[in-house]
Amino acid sequence: QLQNKILILTICAAGIGGTFQYGYNISIINAPASYIQTFMNTTWLERTGVPLESNVILLLWSFTVSAYPLGGLTGAVVAGPMAIMLGRKMSLLLNNVFVIIAAALSGFSRMAKSFEMIMLSRFFTGMNAGVSMNIQPMYLAESAPKKLRGAVALTSASFTALGLVLGQVVGLREFLGREESWPFLLASNVVPALIQLTALPWFPESPRYLLIDRGDKESCISALQKLRGTSDLSAELEEMLAEQAAVKGQRAKNPWELFQNPSLRWQLVSIVVLSSAMQLCGNDSMYFYAAYVFQEAGIPQDKIPYVVIGTGSCELITSVTCNMIIDYAGRRPLLLGGYIFMAGWAIVFMVALSQQTQISWMPYLSMACIFAYILSFGIGPAGVTGVLPTEVFDQMSRPAAYMICGSLLWFNLFLVGTAFPFIVKSLAHFCYIPFLVVCVCTALYVGLFLPETKGKSFLEISEEFKKRNFKTKTRAGFYKGPEEIKTTTL
Repeated sequence: QLQNKILILTICAAGIGGTFQYGYNISIINAPASYIQTFMNTTWLERTGVPLESNVILLLWSFTVSAYPLGGLTGAVVAGPMAIMLGRKMSLLLNNVFVIIAAALSGFSRMAKSFEMIMLSRFFTGMNAGVSMNIQPMYLAESAPKKLRGAVALTSASFTALGLVLGQVVGLREFLGREESWPFLLASNVVPALIQLTALPWFPESPRYLLIDRGDKESCISALQKLRGTSDLSAELEEMLAEQAAVKGQRAKNPWELFQNPSLRWQLVSIVVLSSAMQLCGNDSMYFYAAYVFQEAGIPQDKIPYVVIGTGSCELITSVTCNMIIDYAGRRPLLLGGYIFMAGWAIVFMVALSQQTQISWMPYLSMACIFAYILSFGIGPAGVTGVLPTEVFDQMSRPAAYMICGSLLWFNLFLVGTAFPFIVKSLAHFCYIPFLVVCVCTALYVGLFLPETKGKSFLEISEEFKKRNFKTKTRAGFYKGPEEIKTTTL
């Protein structure tokens, strides 16, 4: 039991300063939006004697908001080299430097009368999230035993959802949501960073990284003993040594090398489709709509922030549930179910929005749709997408695969954030049509092409993809019978 405790504490130490920060920093910026815009205006007035026009304030605010995904994109690109050169654990520790810089910038921005400092701080916060979104699932999946790998790597999504909810709570007026305390709200992200800096050094580095990248068998065994205790490690060690032999003489790959390698074609297509779909499925845009829909449903203006916390809690509850069932249900059913349900709810949501003013109970249906959509996203796509790159790529391709994944994730977040207001303007109530198309196409891809990875070793998964990548070269490749039978467990 002690060893399970060590694994659980490792997960918490990695999560609190890792993907928790991504969720937390996405939601803390919403509460003080109007105060920061006022601060921009008064600062400009003091500097030049001329107030800013409302559209210029809006432009400056969009810059501030989009600095976050831009930082995330930068973080995702540097995460690969960091993971290879410094190791998984050391990268997570060093990553806290970005948040500490960001907290200092935003905390002192009002004192320094500089709104540029807020923009810069959002960029550094984004960098921190970009690195942790890539390295944390990699670190945890490499440290977990095979039968718990899905659940352990999926805790990254639970920490993101926990960060979202806590960010919404801390942003309430009762805590740090008042006008005078917004610099403290933006700087509060330094607390999780300090917790991680004190806790994570006590836990071991990823055993796979130590053995396969560093070739250090002694450290690998000692890390495994810390994580697994006295239980027999020979089977797991044998598996790792086989994996080490399979990549012997290779060096860590660069992202562009993955695109040139025919033996990685399906793995790459799968993570490109799923990483893009995760942001293009419209889940984050639901939060954009939440306040408007709740207002239409007759919820008083001052109570709306509390109901919005309910939407965040929805994602938290489902990602924890998904954690419990992923290693029983498998990856495919959760992804498939999630996207099919989201497609269904998107249709109902558009109908409800178009009838919002005609039928008295429609706002309540829209409300139910928001909760159902977020629940459907949380049960599959939110967590499983982050686990897959670890499972479908070998040790030498994994950091590069996460760089591609992370870059797509942040680029699409930026794209949706920028384009969504225009989509709403042009399509009005039918603004969810693009998201509906994405959900349907992704569900089709998962149903037709994605193999199940539950309970298989990394080598078995590689073999399965190898068959797919090269079967088109033989005419017999169209006959699927025996291959399917091999992959079903009786």
